[in-house]
Amino acid sequence: MLAIFSAGIAPGFALLSYFYLRDKYDTEPVFTVAKAFIYGAILTFPTMFIQYVLEEEGLALSNVADAFFAVSLLEEFVKWFILYYLIYQHVDFDEPYDGIVYATSVSLGFATIENILYLFAYGVEHAFVRAILPVSSHALFGVIMGFYLGKAKFSPEVQKRRWLAFSLFLPFMLHGLYDYILYLESSWVYYMVPFMLFLWWLALKKVKQAHILTERHYHAAINGKSSSF
Repeated sequence: MLAIFSAGIAPGFALLSYFYLRDKYDTEPVFTVAKAFIYGAILTFPTMFIQYVLEEEGLALSNVADAFFAVSLLEEFVKWFILYYLIYQHVDFDEPYDGIVYATSVSLGFATIENILYLFAYGVEHAFVRAILPVSSHALFGVIMGFYLGKAKFSPEVQKRRWLAFSLFLPFMLHGLYDYILYLESSWVYYMVPFMLFLWWLALKKVKQAHILTERHYHAAINGKSSSF
């Protein structure tokens, strides 16, 4: 049991530490990040219950509907909802890169509980594949969601809605595509490898862009100007 629990939490904490330590300026309070992680963990249970009901009632009529709506839209929306209503206005969310920190925290809280439950059900021998695919993909969807949340918070009012829409739409589409690839049975690995490489490239690009926006934000604050992205 200890081996399963350790294998279940290790990739989530490793990825969270990586993105947390990439914050170059004002590192976020550990307590606030931990709360975001716990929010994500709690979300796992009602989300999985809804997915169970959808499956039992046969409401996902195709692989596309299941991948994009029963899984992707539901999971990304609940994460986005928590981030927007409980984190977005928080006083500690005070620079663009913070969006990435908090979104990956929520996403990895969700992914960690999901991972532990899966390993208890199917065995610790799946831990490596789970770490490099579902756990890391949740983190990367979180990076993209957090980037646009951070961009929205520090943009002029006229641009906020566009970036908020992007913060949900892009993770939803990428997550849906990820899950659809898994339905391709024997050929899924040939599509998943380039997809995951692309996802890592995109997420790390967003990390770099978030650092640039954060640097502009601090320079604007020093010069007494409002930052505009």
